Amino acid sequence: MPAFPAAAAVSTQDARLRANLRHATHTIRAKRAAAVAELADWPALRESGAALKDHTMRHLDHYLVQLEEGVTAAGGHVHWAADAAEANRIVTELVRATGETEVVKVKSMATQEIGLNDALAAAGISAYETDLAELIVQLGDDRPSHILVPAIHRNRSEIRDIFTARMQDWGRAAPHNLTDDPAELAEAARLHLREKFLRAKVAISGANFMVAETGTLVVVESEGNGRMCLTLPETLISVVGIEKVVPTWQDLEVFLQLLPRSSTAERMNPYTSTWTGTTDADGPRSFHLVLLDNGRTDTLADRVGRQALRCIRCSACLNVCPVYERAGGHAYGSAYPGPIGAILTPQLRGIASEVDASLPFASTLCGACYEVCPVAIDIPEVLVHLRERVVETGAGHTIERSIMRATRWILDHPRALRAGQRLTALGRRLRLRRLPGPGRAWTATRDLPAVPAESFRDWWRRTENQRTHGGTR
Repeated sequence: MPAFPAAAAVSTQDARLRANLRHATHTIRAKRAAAVAELADWPALRESGAALKDHTMRHLDHYLVQLEEGVTAAGGHVHWAADAAEANRIVTELVRATGETEVVKVKSMATQEIGLNDALAAAGISAYETDLAELIVQLGDDRPSHILVPAIHRNRSEIRDIFTARMQDWGRAAPHNLTDDPAELAEAARLHLREKFLRAKVAISGANFMVAETGTLVVVESEGNGRMCLTLPETLISVVGIEKVVPTWQDLEVFLQLLPRSSTAERMNPYTSTWTGTTDADGPRSFHLVLLDNGRTDTLADRVGRQALRCIRCSACLNVCPVYERAGGHAYGSAYPGPIGAILTPQLRGIASEVDASLPFASTLCGACYEVCPVAIDIPEVLVHLRERVVETGAGHTIERSIMRATRWILDHPRALRAGQRLTALGRRLRLRRLPGPGRAWTATRDLPAVPAESFRDWWRRTENQRTHGGTR
């Protein structure tokens, strides 16, 4: 993937993409605002969610051990993965041990983060996404562009064309007369997936939360596909980031109020599935939990950046972000797009690459993301913090670094500063409205501020002379 500026330069020229994103994000944000307004204690809930997350992160070692003990006592197996490669290896070996070559999947950001589908494919194992939006993305050989609605960049006509062209390659052809009516599209997906649910012996999921006191995992979803994957297969493998743990069931109650209203604008999720290990004659016979670090411990060590680990993946920040609305999710080059991706991805992956170093700059710092975040992540604060880190490591933009070095030199040399101010004054007489060279992009969408009639230095000298010689100020 190219760096964000290069990727966004292409995506912002796609009129259909921008229309799809504008319609979808504005619709979702309006519904969310109405759902949140119903609760008089929303600010208190928000503070509680943030405090619970911070407490858990401070004592993460304790709660993870408690979680492992609970899962093991209930008949499950816990595996620890330091990075994406280790997690992919563990999951691949677990699937191979069953003798199966197909798995069904519940929508999971963690498995997208580590590229699990590609790793399974390399091992000869086919993974089928069962979430409707994820299915659209997979059938279209595409990538998710939104946390909640992975196919938000597609409209109904595009989805119909994808189903018609690709469903037959996956075992069941779409109806020849398929229209773009949502009910018909959903029915085509249901029929396509039904046989996979009934046939699959292995399922892979993530989890929205893990309850340490009982070893319970929780998945919330709206379609019922998650419930099918979590109950029908003989083996269930869950890949979950270590930050998803909460101490108690009582704590879970707070997040089950915050998440649905912030994400789908619902009072509660249609499906909330919980499971604790294995139970005789009910659900999978074998359960494996893969606890994923993959940069989370390093993120936790950053006093400012660690608040990104509060994220409950609601996507509210994406729906209010002017940058995301215009550039789309693919421009971020990560499983985590939008404002949260701009602070989470550089911390999980590091800022050594040009792509990751560019993400903290993919923001106007307007603060809308902070206002809607249900766990009060101060995304603008973390963005500025990460920008400082990028500059300190020398991984920033070459032109920007050159400008900052030149500015520092000028400020250290008064004569050069004076000459530069006088040169700038010429721009006033020339009435410049556009900058040349690299500055052209900045003035392409905004007017150049008017140059004052005189510099502060000249004003000070003039007024001081008037005072010294008895003139008026």
